[in-house]
Amino acid sequence: MTDTAAIQSRINQYLTETGLASRNPRVVPLTGDASDRRYFRVLMRDGPSQVLAVHPQAIEFARLPFANVARLMSSMPVPVPAILGHSDPLGIIALQDLGDVTLQAHLGTASGAEHAALYREAVMLIETLQRRGAALASTEYIPYGIAFDVEKLTWELQFFTKHFLEGYRGAALTPASRDALASEYAAIAEELAGETRVLCHRDYHSRNLMLHEGRLYIIDFQDTRMGPDTYDLVSLLRDSYVDFTESQVDELIAFFLALRGVGAGAGAALAEFKRRFDVMALQRNLKALGTFGFQTAARANPVYIQYIPRTLTYARATMDRHPRFSRLRELLADHLDELKS
Repeated sequence: MTDTAAIQSRINQYLTETGLASRNPRVVPLTGDASDRRYFRVLMRDGPSQVLAVHPQAIEFARLPFANVARLMSSMPVPVPAILGHSDPLGIIALQDLGDVTLQAHLGTASGAEHAALYREAVMLIETLQRRGAALASTEYIPYGIAFDVEKLTWELQFFTKHFLEGYRGAALTPASRDALASEYAAIAEELAGETRVLCHRDYHSRNLMLHEGRLYIIDFQDTRMGPDTYDLVSLLRDSYVDFTESQVDELIAFFLALRGVGAGAGAALAEFKRRFDVMALQRNLKALGTFGFQTAARANPVYIQYIPRTLTYARATMDRHPRFSRLRELLADHLDELKS
């Protein structure tokens, strides 16, 4: 049996076991993400559609990070898709269908005012995640036991070296340059790991925010963990999939700080937050480039190539703003023409 046929057989069995098969549903495959899950929409004439997340094998729903974090987020509450059912042996979770309009997709037709309003809503959700996340902290929830520590942040930067510099761009690093990069990475990772930690979605960008019935919903939250308070804001405003002007970024940073009670007159606090924002942005953008290189070279998935130039532009601009990154830029520019003077 082919992989596709096996998945269809599992879906058919799930529809039969849940009684949905009697409603003559139509099953339509959906475009997946970078994970190994497959997604299908179940359309029914007499009721709302559902989305089936089909895992590669059997699951233990009660122990899945997705289920655990969904419960946490529903307690805040922030808008996430409702879980409608699941089958452990079949490896299937049924979810509320939020449609196909991501924030990224909607921006192509949104007016300037709509764009601004949606991003303010997205920033407000980050503030809720952080504030309510602190209030609900408990060992009952998986995210409070994992964090962006030195090891994780360093691994992501080394992932960039392996899969973007070497795997995708074909860089031949000398032992000396590899050691020099490791030293630069260590300084970034140690600073970020030392910051006060808040609840972070971890991948909070325009493709993981769905516009449904006039409001934003958060998806792909299973990797939520503790980390710097700049992390999700960086994911949103240094998004590899969306262009921002610096004035837009500055306005939304100021809006976020206002939500936290930091007034417009607190210039020193704003400047320090923006400095920390940039350090986080550089780490995050390099990590994203590693993912794009991995998907392109290791998984033969060219979809992400189009987002590499924007991400490199973000990284270069951040390094240009801060002399502390001049050595890192010099090391990377030996292999990346986009970073040369």
